Amino acid sequence: MKLVQPTDFELLAALQDGRNVAVNLALELDRNRAYLNSRLPVLLDHGLVAKIGPASNSGLYELTDAGEAALAHRDQYAELSPDAFEDVVQDAVGGATGVAD
Repeated sequence: MKLVQPTDFELLAALQDGRNVAVNLALELDRNRAYLNSRLPVLLDHGLVAKIGPASNSGLYELTDAGEAALAHRDQYAELSPDAFEDVVQDAVGGATGVAD
């Protein structure tokens, strides 16, 4: 799981406060909304966030258990390969994270 530091971890941390959309996250994190709109699908593919809402294009995201685990082990990310970090996250949540290869 290849993540962008610090942006991806900042997104995960912001979603600890609850569900949110890219426009609000961009304001909260002082980041470009278009850039966050490109990062959120990556986090979704890794199983770190879930896209929720009444419509598939709602753009409302929430943190998953895997996302919580990634945040909890954030300090290990720089020391491990992306695959090894993915293993740490999977182990923390007790198995598969729904991560796409």
